[in-house]
This record gives sequence, structure tokens and C-alpha cells, in this order.
Amino acid sequence: MSKVLVANRGEIACRIMRSAKAMGLRTVAVYSEVEADAPHVALADEALCIGAAPASASYLNIEALLQAARQSGADAIHPGYGFLSERADFAAACVAAGLVFIGPSAASIEAMGNKAAAKRRMLEAGVPCVPGYLGAVQDEAHLISEALTLGFPLLVKAVAGGGGRGMRTVHRAEELPGALSSARREAESAFGDGTLMLERLIEAGRHIEIQVFADHHGYTIHLGERDCSTQRRRQKVIEEAPSPVLSEAQRQAMGVDAVAAARAVGYVGAGTVEFMLDAQGRHYFLEMNTRLQVEHPVTEMITGLDLVEWQLRVAAGEPLPLRQEQVQFKGHAIEVRLYAEDPYDGFAPQTGTVSWWRPACAAAGLRVDSGIFEGGRVQPFYDPMQAKLIAHGCDRADAIRQLASALADSPLLGLPNNGRFLRDLLLHPDFEAARLNTASLDDWVGQQAVILQRPAPQQQDWLVAAGALILADGPVGPRPAGVASYALTLQCRDVRQHFRVSALGRHVTLELGGVTHQFEQVGEDALGRLRLRLNGHLHCCIVARQAGGIELSRDGAAWLFTEPSPYPEPADSRDPARALAPVAGVVAQILVRVGDTVQEGQPLLSVEAMKMEMWLTAGCTGRVKAIHAASKDSVAAGAVLVELDASNMETETP
Repeated sequence: MSKVLVANRGEIACRIMRSAKAMGLRTVAVYSEVEADAPHVALADEALCIGAAPASASYLNIEALLQAARQSGADAIHPGYGFLSERADFAAACVAAGLVFIGPSAASIEAMGNKAAAKRRMLEAGVPCVPGYLGAVQDEAHLISEALTLGFPLLVKAVAGGGGRGMRTVHRAEELPGALSSARREAESAFGDGTLMLERLIEAGRHIEIQVFADHHGYTIHLGERDCSTQRRRQKVIEEAPSPVLSEAQRQAMGVDAVAAARAVGYVGAGTVEFMLDAQGRHYFLEMNTRLQVEHPVTEMITGLDLVEWQLRVAAGEPLPLRQEQVQFKGHAIEVRLYAEDPYDGFAPQTGTVSWWRPACAAAGLRVDSGIFEGGRVQPFYDPMQAKLIAHGCDRADAIRQLASALADSPLLGLPNNGRFLRDLLLHPDFEAARLNTASLDDWVGQQAVILQRPAPQQQDWLVAAGALILADGPVGPRPAGVASYALTLQCRDVRQHFRVSALGRHVTLELGGVTHQFEQVGEDALGRLRLRLNGHLHCCIVARQAGGIELSRDGAAWLFTEPSPYPEPADSRDPARALAPVAGVVAQILVRVGDTVQEGQPLLSVEAMKMEMWLTAGCTGRVKAIHAASKDSVAAGAVLVELDASNMETETP
């Protein structure tokens, strides 16, 4: 190999290119029409556009990727993770085109890509599996019959793909039809295969995965385990290595079973064997991911190994660099996933322009993998994960402390995200005591836990925001020098504060609630953070200018402060007869037609964005007057999708 095309985007593309470049390999990036200025494009030696923004027209277009390889002269393709990384047809197409596919063979992907077939193979190999239904009969009546035989709770799972897509938890029989329908629809959309399987749900279980590696010379080893139990809706949020709950005997037994699973399919390359651990400490095979995992950095941190380098060397035909007995583990590593979602609004996906991203990773033991930059646009077409922050400590408590501090100092500003939630989650007593299981975060959502309540700015934050806004340059910058004092009103969400301001150069007096505060701007530090002195107390704060105001961050939380208009605000323009797209996304399903009569609260259609399906319901009883989108259409946030006619409904209702 001399030139590697990375068939992916974002942080993983950047991460693969760094290792390839360190080995002296040339790199080729591919990008969609909306990502010409993305970091992975800038990092590569060459880059080619392969299609429109939707992944189906670009990153999932096999022929476009192969054409990019031919055009650039690449002799190898690395699929990253997600997209085509577990598609056997892509691996086969690469080989047929004379390219090295940096991953397992098409046969191995095929063997493990179908979860039902993989479990049957694991049972033959003696690897313990969760009881379930793996059959080919897929009609709803038969699946319901099998589910009733298995008992509840259970999981409905797509046999293809991964990442929690096409998966639903079912606690009661009456939930089954809806779960089967939505899981099948999501699986068909994401993977082109709506085949489902059923599996008993291990309640209060922990998700443990083993990193395996195999070469072309018949040698297979494992590199220890990762604990991925902190999840929401089957999507991992925090991962760590080693697991804080495994005994040495459990660790060894799972390692043996993981190696056996890889050998059962003649596996070559990097793979992850996933297990569930029940309350009694018994482990069961879930699935094998035939690719590198998002959370591979925690394994790299505790082993000191570069797993992408291993992938490249194995693909080139080299033997594994180490034998099992040579693998050593040191310390504890934890990774968090920074998502473009609002944890205080049902984890709704978010889009927007990044106004501040300067992660604090200078300290030893801290690592940040990201694919975003200031001024870049977070699009609705791709995964919500924007970055990963990883800490390596001498023990678990040390890693938690380092990572929480890094999150506080590394806010992503410009759009809502889960940065503050991650910090609070790391410091939560249940996480610190390793008590969280795969259902804990979903339980918290149902219980409206305190950790999911939006943090409010304190008085100090209001004062700092007011001072920073007064001293800022720009449209709402310094007031005329001749004005001795003036009134200032700031708004943060639904709260307003009223100040009296006296300013002399960079010295400001703020009066709030009858109390006077002295404010002075000292300067900026090396990262561009403001240094402000408030009542003699020096603060270093992160402030990003936004349209009409500023966004202030403290301890990982962020608040947008604006000056409200002096003119009367219009009445609430929300019209219950108009259903608006909650975010930018793709219309997944439409349940109504023009002319249909609907009741208030009845589902109308769903919009899918960043792996989440959101339903729009009727705001009133009425007749469907117009539908402004079709299935698979891309829609903008706030776009009117359905209009209802509510007139005369009372007189027409029998």
C-alpha cells in the first residue's frame, strides 16, 4: 500500500489519516457537496467530491467511492466506522477493483453482519448467547407468537447494521405491533434490510465488549475489554477500559469466548465482540462488529497501541506485532461522545454553525478526536457525534477528574449540545460508583431526573455577560462616549435582568437589584478567552459573539444572552393547524393524506435526523388541507409540512 482512500468523514476520517501519514502513506479524502471545507478534507493529501449531501448520494455510493479511488490512484480503502464499514458488498467490490480493503473479508462481514445468523454460528462454537428468535419467518403474526413464547421484556432487533438502529425495547404485548413496524421501517431505511429478530432483554445488564485482532497468519488475540453500559436508547454515551465491575476470572473467560467467536468466522483485522453481563455476572454474546469501534481510543490509551496502525499493517500482510502474553494494560481510560443534541429537550438533534471550538487537551493523558471547526456547519444528514474526549488516568477516579475538567474547559458553542450533561454524568454518584447499567439513562428520562434539568445562569453569569456585551466590539458594542449612564436589559431564554450601566473606557459599573458591581476587562489568554475582573475577582471566561448577543460558557454549560427588542413583541405565532419540522432532516413516514380528518394529537408524519425519528402530531382536530413534503424529502427546520383546516369541524362532528 502507498495511498489510502478513507471512505468516511468527520473525526474518524481525521483519526485514520493521522496514523496513515505517520506510517508514510499518502491519504485521499472524499466529501459531499456540503463538506468541501471540512477538517478531514483539509487534512488529506488529496480530496474528491463524491456527491450530494445525503449520505445515500455520497458516502454510501459504492461506485462513486471506487471511481474516486481510480481517479486518485489509491491502492487501498479504509471504511472507518458507520456508513459502508460493515457492508460485505463494499468489501467485495473493493477487492474486485484490485484495492486492498482495510478490514475483514466479505465472507467474515457476511457471517457476522446478519445478527441472527451470527448467533447461530456462535451457538455452534460454544459461545453463550441470549435466548431469542432467529428464524426466517417474518410475518407479524409469527413474530408476535414467538415473542409471547419468549416472554417480556424483550428486544426487537434488525438483523443487519448496528448503532442501535432498528432496535426497540418491548415491555408489554400491546407494544409489539408498533415496535415491529417502526424497527422494520428504520432498518429498511438505514440498512436496506428489514429482517428482524427477537431477543430476551437482560434487565439491569452491563454492556461489555472485547477488542479482538487477527492476522493473515492464523493468529488471533484480544486487547482487553471496554465497558459501554452508559447508554441512551441503545446509543453509547460513555465508554471506559477496563470495566470497573469485572473480576479477573470473568475478564479471562470473556476474552477466551471473544477469540473463539473471531476464529469461528476466520476473522482477519480489527473487530469487537459484544457481550451482555447479567446481574449474576454471566455473559452472553450479543453481536460482533466487524470494524473499528468509536470507542477504540480507550483501548489505545491503556495499551499504548495504535489500532489503526495495526489495521494497516495487518491489511498489508504483516503479522500481529504482539502475542497475547505480551499485551499489557496500564491505568484507566474513559471516553465521552460529544453529540449535537439537546439533553434538556428530549435529546432532540441540533444543527447550526460552530462559533467556538478550542478543546483544552494540552494536559498529559487527555485526547480529543474531532471533525469540526469554528465557522463550520453541523449538518442534519450525518451522525450527531461531533467529537470524542478521552482521558487516561492512573486509576478510574483520576480519569473521571481529568475528563470532567476537560469538558468544563472545552465547550462547543453555536448550537445546543450535550457537553454539560456529560460533565454532570461523569460526576454523578451512580457513575462514580459504577452502578449504571444499559437502562439507567432511559429510566432517568422517564423519571425526569435532576441531571436532565437545564442549568440556569447564576447572578455572576448575568453580570459577566452584561460586562462582556458592553465591552465587546460590533453591532451591540460600546455605547457613545458622551453617555454617562444608561439602562441595559438582557434576556436568557425566558428570563430578563435589568441593569444600570456606567462605563468609562474598559471600566464598567453595573447596578443590578440596587447593588453596584465593578467590572474591568483585563485582556485575553492564549486561547482567546476573556479575562475579566468583577468586584476585584479575576475571571477567565469563554465568550462567543452571536447575532444580537453573546454566548457565555462556564463549567461546560452555555447560555445565550441577548438584548431584547424595545418594540412590542408579536403575539405567539404558533398555529395549531400547521405542523412544522422540528429540525432539519428527512421525512421518514407520512400517515395521512389530503382530505383525511384527524384528531388533536394524532400522528401525522415523522422526520428523521441524526439517527432520531421525531413524530409531528395534529395541533387541533381538522381536515388535512395540504401536505408539503413527500417521503424521503429533505426539509429545513421550521418548514411547514402539514396544514389542517379546522373550520366547521364542531358542526360536522357527529
